[in-house]
Amino acid sequence: MNGIEQLPPWAAVFTAVLLLTGAAVTLVGSLGLLRLGTFYERVHAPTLGTTLGTVFIAAASMVYFSVLQSRPVLHEILIVGLGVVTTPIALTVLVGAARFRDTAEQSAPAREPENN
Repeated sequence: MNGIEQLPPWAAVFTAVLLLTGAAVTLVGSLGLLRLGTFYERVHAPTLGTTLGTVFIAAASMVYFSVLQSRPVLHEILIVGLGVVTTPIALTVLVGAARFRDTAEQSAPAREPENN
């Protein structure tokens, strides 16, 4: 047993709303990855969806386990903190590498075909 039968109805509804909101935001970010055209547009939507979705899902976990254990459970703050810090950094590194590649490809002299 996981103790869900001991969870008050208000906490179950609040946890479900937070969890579904987090899943929906993450899904919208994933759909942005499929829908948008260029690399620079595609990399932006999942980053926002992942960050905000993680916050909602971690908040749902905090509410659920805090109510069940009758004490504040704050372990998820570390998860959210790491996600909020590392996701934008990964976005910046990816976009910087892509921009460097695009700049290098544009500045390279065009090769002429060899005639034998």
